[in-house]
Amino acid sequence: MNTCDAVVLGAGAAGLMAASVAAQRGLRVTVLEKARKPGRKILMSGGGRCNFTNLQVEAEHFVCANPHFVKSALARYTPWHFIELVDRHAIPWHERDHGQLFCDDSAKDIVEMLLAECRAAGVELRTSCEVTDIRQVGDGFEVQTHSGSWQAGSVVVATGGLSIPSMGCDGIGYRLAESFGLPVLPRRAGLVPFRFSGDMQALTEQLSGNAVPVSAQADGPAFSEALLFTHRGLSGPSMLQVSNYWDLGDAVNVDLLPSDTLPERLLAAKAETPRAVVRTVVSQCLPRAVALALEARWWPEHAEKPLADWSDKALEALGWRFHNWQLKPSGTEGYRTAEVTLGGVDTAAISSQDMQCTSVPGLYFIGEVVDVTGWLGGYNFQWAWASGVAAGSALST
Repeated sequence: MNTCDAVVLGAGAAGLMAASVAAQRGLRVTVLEKARKPGRKILMSGGGRCNFTNLQVEAEHFVCANPHFVKSALARYTPWHFIELVDRHAIPWHERDHGQLFCDDSAKDIVEMLLAECRAAGVELRTSCEVTDIRQVGDGFEVQTHSGSWQAGSVVVATGGLSIPSMGCDGIGYRLAESFGLPVLPRRAGLVPFRFSGDMQALTEQLSGNAVPVSAQADGPAFSEALLFTHRGLSGPSMLQVSNYWDLGDAVNVDLLPSDTLPERLLAAKAETPRAVVRTVVSQCLPRAVALALEARWWPEHAEKPLADWSDKALEALGWRFHNWQLKPSGTEGYRTAEVTLGGVDTAAISSQDMQCTSVPGLYFIGEVVDVTGWLGGYNFQWAWASGVAAGSALST
């Protein structure tokens, strides 16, 4: 039987952060990781450059049944704290749109930084170590794995969600929570592309590869970012963001020209170039391929009709259609390509101060396994850092 002060399940962003912080406080910490290598999700994030945080992190950037839950941890460990850590390890970084921060070189730099922090603090890391069960023993816990058992005073569950199952994500964190009687909210894929069927799928396949800056909204805030047509549906940052607020059967509203007013542009063109056709005006605002594809569906019988022959009312109605495109996805791409998992361990059962279960002292849940999902743009990593620090700072022997 191996013994230590705390066992951390999962060597991802939240787990490594919690382990290093706890070990720096003098605790003997062991990290158990199912995969052969730590930080796999970090390595693939941000196109391999890891969007490690965002300069503008507020509670409103997270989806959670309790919108106030994230405030405490995020206030105590801010993006600037993590930037200081990155700078201390001399990792070059840069800012992109919407306050997103990325490594200049590689996401490997962030993984190595976390591992270096763990090594310096004396954290023991065991990879290829799959947890099979946890049970309370006296004042602590016994963690059983295929590679032996560990006894510890505290256990931190940082096993992630269900997204990208090819990386070994199997939802064990939810099963462990349920085994201790904790409520787990329904889960579904988040930050995920949409799929369509019928004529809409034919349209997206026809336009696959085309990207358009849009404003999109479901049952939540509007996001002004790019939309990408794919062979199966719609992707791009705007669609990924909207997916966090979408349920099957809901519509997605897309404004194809958020920085323009097409009805006014069409009426002005009618006065200035009356012999022009609608697609000529639309092609000035959107890729020609998009204009042609929509022409074939929205005004095919008037494709060659000069603007002068259109009534003002008809032109305005057509123009506003570009600003209020109502779409009904048939579904999403699911966990296969989802960046995160919505839902999870109910925050009602967890202290927002230290991520400890209120009914099971010594048991902590952090990161994606909890019902906290951030927007695209570094917010989920900041939640991982903040929740990891909150737990790591509170662990005791």
